[in-house]
Amino acid sequence: MAHHNELGKKGEQLAVDFLSEKGYHIVKRNYRFEKAEVDIIAQKDDILAIIEVKTRSTLDYGNPQDFVKPKQIKNLVKAVDAYITSNNLDLEVRFDIIAIIKSETRYDIEHLENAFYHF
Repeated sequence: MAHHNELGKKGEQLAVDFLSEKGYHIVKRNYRFEKAEVDIIAQKDDILAIIEVKTRSTLDYGNPQDFVKPKQIKNLVKAVDAYITSNNLDLEVRFDIIAIIKSETRYDIEHLENAFYHF
């Protein structure tokens, strides 16, 4: 399973680089709260982007963004609420997915803003 983990780490680093280039400030990586882990918390202007990074080496099983389950979303929302409360932030929150597809020669990065809504 180490291989999958390495791909995930690589994907996360690519996502961080991608976001930095787009003018985001990386606030926190791998923020944990209860059952949730937020891959990346980034800020741009007055928006706090909660970013789930999905890295795949194939599209055979559907799109990476299809792998975010409702239960995971609920946990993420709780984690983010806790983060915002504990840091006393007054920012608009947006949930994004960065989907990274690894092919033989390169990584394709797709940034989906407002990828899912919190309830």
